Parts: sequence; C-alpha cells; structure tokens
Amino acid sequence: MNVVATPEPAAVEIVALTKRYAPDTAAAVDRIDLRIASGSYCCLLGPSGCGKSTTLRMIAGHESVSSGDILLDNRNITNLPAAARGTAMMFQSFALFPHLSATDNVAFSLKMKGVGKAERHRRANELLARVAMGHLAERKPSELSGGQQQRVALARALITEPRVLLLDEPLSALDPFLRIQMRAELRRWQKELGLTFIHVTHSQEEAMALADTMVVMNHGVIEQVGSPHAVYNHPASEFVARFMGGHNVFDTPGGPIAVRNDRMRIAAASENNAGSAALAATVTDVEYQGTYVLLGLALDGAAAGRQSVSVLLGEAAFLARPYAHGEAVRLSWAEADARVLGPGVKPPGERASAPSGTGAAQRDDTAALAMTL
Repeated sequence: MNVVATPEPAAVEIVALTKRYAPDTAAAVDRIDLRIASGSYCCLLGPSGCGKSTTLRMIAGHESVSSGDILLDNRNITNLPAAARGTAMMFQSFALFPHLSATDNVAFSLKMKGVGKAERHRRANELLARVAMGHLAERKPSELSGGQQQRVALARALITEPRVLLLDEPLSALDPFLRIQMRAELRRWQKELGLTFIHVTHSQEEAMALADTMVVMNHGVIEQVGSPHAVYNHPASEFVARFMGGHNVFDTPGGPIAVRNDRMRIAAASENNAGSAALAATVTDVEYQGTYVLLGLALDGAAAGRQSVSVLLGEAAFLARPYAHGEAVRLSWAEADARVLGPGVKPPGERASAPSGTGAAQRDDTAALAMTL
C-alpha cells in the first residue's frame, strides 16, 4: 500500500493571495500560494516593489486583501482585525513611545486590554529580563542603543503571546556590526520561543543567515521557495541567480545557465590547459577582500548585458598566480557546476488575468513548482 506523505502543519498558509490598489492596474501581489511550516523562520526576499512588505502587511491585517485567503493553523483570518489574528508585528522603526519607559512600552497593549498595572508590569519585566533588558527597564527609548531598542520592541511584540511574529526589515536601521549581532539573537530567540517568524528583508546575506525557508519575490509573484542552500545552489531563474549574487549567467544553445563565481576556472589566454570551449575575457577589476580576491571581467564578443562576469579566488590562489587589470584570460567551468535556468515569472502586463465569474483565482504555478525543488 502506498503511503502518501502529509505536509507539516502550516502555521501560515496563503492561497491565491492578491492585492490590487486600484481597478485595472497591475497587482502588487498577484495570486501567490505559500505554505510556511509551524515553528520555522521564513524570510520574504526581493527588490523594492516586489510585493514582500505588502504580503506581510496583509498577513498582519494592516492591509486589506483584494482576493484570496490567509490561514493560520487552518483558521481563516483573512477578514479578522489585526488584534484578533494571533500575530504580532515588529516594525522597522521599532515604533516605541518616546515618553514611556521600556516597561511601559512593553506593557502598553496589556493596558489597552484593561490589565491591572501590577500584573502588566510583572509580565513586561519578565519579558524584558528574557531579552536581557531587565536592568534597563526604567529607561526611555532615547536612553537606549539601537540594539537595546530592538530588544524592547521584541518584548512588546511577544507580550501579546502571538503564534506568529512578523518582522518588517527589523535590522535595516542598525549599523553593520550590530546587524550581524542582532540577527544571531533573532535566530536564537526564534528557536527558544518555538514561534513562527516571518521576516521581510532586502538583504540576501541576512536571509541566508536566518531562514529555514527563503521566498524570493519579483513583480508581485513568487519566483522560488526553498532552503537557503537550495535557492543559492539551484536558482530557478536568471532573476534569482542575479538577485542572490555570486553567479554568472551564460547563454548556451540549450538556454541560459548559471555558474557560481567561486566555481569558475580561470587561466591566462596564453596557457593551453583552458580547453577549446573556454571563453575569452579581459580582467577589468581586481578587488582584494581579505580571505578572497574578486576579479571583474568582460567577455569578448558577448551580447549586450552579458559581458560582465566575475571570478572569486581564494587569497592563496590569487597570490600564487595573480591577475592584473587588462590581462587577457580564458574562462571555463565543470559541467556539474552549471545550473540550467527556467524562464522565471512574467512582468505584470504579460500575465494572464484571473478567471472571472467563479470567484476563484488560479494557483501560482511558478510558486507551486518552486516549492517542490
């Protein structure tokens, strides 16, 4: 007897979700389908205007839904007010009240619910202690660093006992060193609390460091869903390969392929071991990055938009055989390192409209395919 595998319980499931800000305009979010496993860390990633923040706001209840459904543990929350959904939002600006102490900021939602002062302060201070802010409970936001304000904002979100925590670019306002420190703390808190985190970011590095599941969006549609390792090593389309970075895209008779720049082979044009299929190129830039050196190159005779490629060499390899600006080289790669790229999603004006009359939107096939990779 065949056993059919059942998916993990979904903390959040999105079905044919669409957001249109005006009739007869392109959808900001266009019929997307997504399943986010319970207790996982999911990052929505993409360029500005791709629909990731709009999707997060619709899950939170801060943005109305044009069509489609949002389910939280199989409960349809699409039309519920934000306070009744079981979600909490952590904003990019932290949105702390400047005139209130850390304790009163965290306890504010309990005050609005009529919880007594002693009880709400007890619960707020317990959470502040949990995020290592108990000793600063009486300070106001202006007396706290960026990282400390973020901890207060996290405690304030957690005091409502949400089942899903929504994070809208929570690290973007921090300096680079603190950003790295705080993303490690976010990951630790998520594991300790066992909550589902849905995190919007522009940063590929941040998403790969944090996520169990990455959702790459473009033009209001999901381009690819998968683990950071799967998305980076097996990009589904040219957009994903270029957006994630670290890949070169080449046209071949069989269609476009992507090759990671640290898997490229490079040799001087005068050497005979590059192979007959190697591509001629010229070094245009040499960037020393400490543990590695990034070479920028221009392909000879390549079509417009395809000339620029890069090669990442370890520091020791570069020092053993340095390459100079203007040097002619030949590039190649192992067949196993080439990834065939799909067509990706179409711009809004080229996509078919949702069927009318039935009230149901069709499934986003690109997302469905990506979820199987």
